[in-house]
Amino acid sequence: MPTPDRWMTEAIRLANEARERGDEPFGALLVADNHSVLEARNAVNTDGDVTQHAELRLIIKAGRQLSPAVVAGTTLYASTEPCAMCCGAIYWAGIRHLVFGFPARRLEEMTGGGGIHRSSHQILSDATGDIRIDGPVLEEEAAGPHRGFW
Repeated sequence: MPTPDRWMTEAIRLANEARERGDEPFGALLVADNHSVLEARNAVNTDGDVTQHAELRLIIKAGRQLSPAVVAGTTLYASTEPCAMCCGAIYWAGIRHLVFGFPARRLEEMTGGGGIHRSSHQILSDATGDIRIDGPVLEEEAAGPHRGFW
């Protein structure tokens, strides 16, 4: 049975690919029944659109390609803890399990701050319905794509 580490390694790979393309180093994938269903990379720079976060792009794909019942049974693996915008999208998409690698507080330290200073736990704690959040997973490996980028 695959472990969360395997899927986080894939999310980190996607983050590295985003960085190689000139985008911010974030990657995400949906996993159902121990199989990767969909994946996405950040495309903020290449698309010139600040909303093109990996998680949001993944959720848009899922909404177009999967039924709500399938989406509800997935786990979203994000190379870095999702921002407020992406947490909202995770909630509204019906995803009830999130696993992240690099924590937002460490990213904030690395980048010098800025943004909305709330963890995914804080943002989703008031959500109706349980959303399980696991992380950080492979934190040091997930830090890799960010080193030297910011």
